Amino acid sequence: MSADLFLPRPARVLEARKFTARETYLRLALDAPLGHRPGQFVMVSLLGLGEAPISISSGPSDGNELEMVVRDAGSLTQVLCAKQAGDVIGLRGPFGSGFHLEQLYGRDVLFVCGGLGLVPLRSLILPVLAQRARFGRVVLISGCRTPADELYRDELDAWAARGDVEVIRLVDRTEHQPWSGQVGLVTAPIPNLGLNPDKLVAALCGPPVMYKFVVLALRGAGVGNHQIFVDLERRMRCGVGKCGHCQINDVTCCTQGPVFRLSDLADRPEAL
Repeated sequence: MSADLFLPRPARVLEARKFTARETYLRLALDAPLGHRPGQFVMVSLLGLGEAPISISSGPSDGNELEMVVRDAGSLTQVLCAKQAGDVIGLRGPFGSGFHLEQLYGRDVLFVCGGLGLVPLRSLILPVLAQRARFGRVVLISGCRTPADELYRDELDAWAARGDVEVIRLVDRTEHQPWSGQVGLVTAPIPNLGLNPDKLVAALCGPPVMYKFVVLALRGAGVGNHQIFVDLERRMRCGVGKCGHCQINDVTCCTQGPVFRLSDLADRPEAL
């Protein structure tokens, strides 16, 4: 195992802006291209505070920039969310299996994103849209708690305006905020989509409670487990499969995941 996997590299903040009350968007400049696949993650560190796994939000690129969204959920992420342009943080990775884009070529693609799930799935959505002619029907379901919690609002508007992507936006409740999308759970639209189970590949990411019900809805539409990919969010600590914090029975999520084909988890029900 390369020692480079354990050594943080410097990343300079180019842009930092609030997405919501709890989420901050960061655009970083690296010393060299990261070379990541969609669905991979990085370990972000601050000297004296430690490090945390953060999903990569930008698509694969030969450039030196990287995008991520950080939720203020603890002492480390609180400081990350306060970073400004010019600040320098540490970064290790990329880690994890990620999505293999070629497995989606020629297929209809359904994205189901709940809450922060849009962040890692954006790293797959962007290359799919960039190579739109290689795919069949593309449907994106994005759900969050309230309108104020919606991420990448401008991009969702732009994707919907393309005309070659079906974008369905939902909130659990409006709380009297302006909202032109639907109200309900991300499972609600699935039975009415008229999915072609013979051509479909589904990519899911969201809170743990979401997976079971989305999978049930997809099975009801005739979609098999081998056609469903889940991007699992686990408490990864090392990124290299050594500490065991993200272990699912005999599988380490940070090395063999976080992206899994659902059929590969058939004997590991605790994964969901």
